[in-house]
Amino acid sequence: MDVKKIGEFISKNRKLKGLTQEQLGEKLGVSNKTISRWENGNYMPDLSLLKPLSEELGISLNELLSGEKIEEENIAKNAEISLINTIDYTKGKIENEHKKISIVVMSIGIILSLIAFNLFESESSWGSIYSILGLIIFILGIFRFLKGKDLWKRIIISISLFVGIFGVFLISDYIGVVEFKRPPIYRYKTETSNIITYYNLLFNVYRINANTKNEYYIVDTKKEYNSDTVPTVPFNRERCGIDNIIKYQNKYMGNNSNIGNLISNLPLAENGYVIELDPDNLKLTINYSRTFWYDNEELYTEKSLIYNSVSIFGLIENVRYIKYNFSGSSYEVSRENIEKNYPNYSKIVQNGEVNKKEFNENLEKKMNDNNFIESISKIIFEK
Repeated sequence: MDVKKIGEFISKNRKLKGLTQEQLGEKLGVSNKTISRWENGNYMPDLSLLKPLSEELGISLNELLSGEKIEEENIAKNAEISLINTIDYTKGKIENEHKKISIVVMSIGIILSLIAFNLFESESSWGSIYSILGLIIFILGIFRFLKGKDLWKRIIISISLFVGIFGVFLISDYIGVVEFKRPPIYRYKTETSNIITYYNLLFNVYRINANTKNEYYIVDTKKEYNSDTVPTVPFNRERCGIDNIIKYQNKYMGNNSNIGNLISNLPLAENGYVIELDPDNLKLTINYSRTFWYDNEELYTEKSLIYNSVSIFGLIENVRYIKYNFSGSSYEVSRENIEKNYPNYSKIVQNGEVNKKEFNENLEKKMNDNNFIESISKIIFEK
């Protein structure tokens, strides 16, 4: 069907009738812009308007669809051609409209998923709900778009796309958890007690010391922990844990940069500090910008001093004494006193090297035992 030819034919016969585009439009119940589009060959008239249009122009329906005057002897032949062209045009128009609708549906799905990722906080379950809903809508749009292909092929393609895209969602979620330290968006259950546990299909996430300055996450990809066995300390374990601070192990305290980095990663550093080195007496002094009792819920300061002392003596080989200064109070500890009185110190430090497993077993876990903290503090520290 030659739409351009038909448009020129409509324009020619309209003018022969002495009608403007606006006048013809009024007779047919459409705007003059619609008439203009027909005549420019941009659109074909709607099927319901073909007969009224031909009557207004004084031409036959066959001539309208052919885009030219037809001699009487060619009427039958042209009628068949016009019918076939009309069927093909209508079919193509329906297919185009179908694809447009499918693209709109896909776009809605994409927009909904993007909104879900950006509008809702990761703590909210609505993000996962709306992103999956958006994905389903997108896949329905794909399924519609593939109309005409074998049904099973459409189903296989749609399912494969769903699985693939959802897999990308899960991987992106995992990267977000690890890199940005946030709860997973996709989780099927959340448990809240002393710690918050998020259950994901592929991994579990433990949020410890939630909403405090010492909040940290453990991403359990092997699902080897539960809420009772996951490592918990009152400090930020990602910063203070042995896996991070062991890189500062050194024979000498005189390496100012190294020991400064070590202390900056240990508890209490978050409030500010200044260090002083006395290489002659192998003494380290740490001046903290806080009082001893400040923010000392659950013996936090005592736990920090014990943890820091064992860590520093274990990692910096030639330090003999440590003095901790607070506003209005001071505490001192010696290597000899730690080696003699801290339980299993010889297991923590073996042949001058810190044993990670023993460190976690005999120091990190002890930070949850208030009775132990109270008793050992009285033994190892001198005021």
